[in-house]
Amino acid sequence: MSNIEIKKIVKSIETSDGAGVKLKRSIGTPEADYIDPFLMLDEFGSENKDDYVAGFPPHPHRGIETVTYMLKGKFEHEDSTGAKGIMSSGDVQWMKTGRGIIHSEMPAMADGQLLGFQLWINMPAKLKKNKPEYIYIKNKELGTYSDDEKVVKVIAGKFKDIEGPEKNHNVEPIYFHIVLKNEKEFTCEVPEGHNSFIYLLKGQIKVGKINHEKTNDSNLILLKKGKNLQVKAEKDSEFLFIAGKPIGEPIARGGPFVMNTKAEIIEAINDYQNGTFAKY
Repeated sequence: MSNIEIKKIVKSIETSDGAGVKLKRSIGTPEADYIDPFLMLDEFGSENKDDYVAGFPPHPHRGIETVTYMLKGKFEHEDSTGAKGIMSSGDVQWMKTGRGIIHSEMPAMADGQLLGFQLWINMPAKLKKNKPEYIYIKNKELGTYSDDEKVVKVIAGKFKDIEGPEKNHNVEPIYFHIVLKNEKEFTCEVPEGHNSFIYLLKGQIKVGKINHEKTNDSNLILLKKGKNLQVKAEKDSEFLFIAGKPIGEPIARGGPFVMNTKAEIIEAINDYQNGTFAKY
């Protein structure tokens, strides 16, 4: 069985998006531009309401999936399909934008701590013109495994006999949130063709059998392909493990639009400007 080892450790970049929400971006940067099928990973949050109160006013998307995972705080979602809801701590929203959607994400809280993640997943060409669809997952609906050494929340994929709520997806995703005690280990098997990474929220971990540089908070750990993942905590640690099957198609980006050609990006911009963008 081939062990999964570290390919590269990347420090996230502090930036802002929306109406000035502070965040840390790790995928979608010069050091980690596109980890097929993953286009972007942001950690957003602050204890200072001024860093997030303006939120993400109405904006469009086409050709991607956004997976928002709230760890702390509340955000209200509203979009061009008429969907509306509030995400609370531990909730997940998995949005498949397809042909196009215009949505807003605004804090539903006056103060307090905000912490969460947004992952962008590419869509294959055959799905990029589909109607938008969602799954809303409440915290209590997540698959959860726990023992004396660790807690594993399963958003997608399967850990031991615990299965996540997102199933039958074209990239066969794995999305785990792991809290691991000092000196304890987390292991799982991964399809050998998948690209995968760890995002270390806090703590310090050793990955695989080969010695590597120390990891720090808010590190993106890109992994080599393999089958057996082994992670040991060198102090109490918390991290995401995410993996998916590469799509293997050309991509063209234009801000919130990700298509296969530049012509399709121009078409998306024109559709948005002439009012036909989110018409079905």
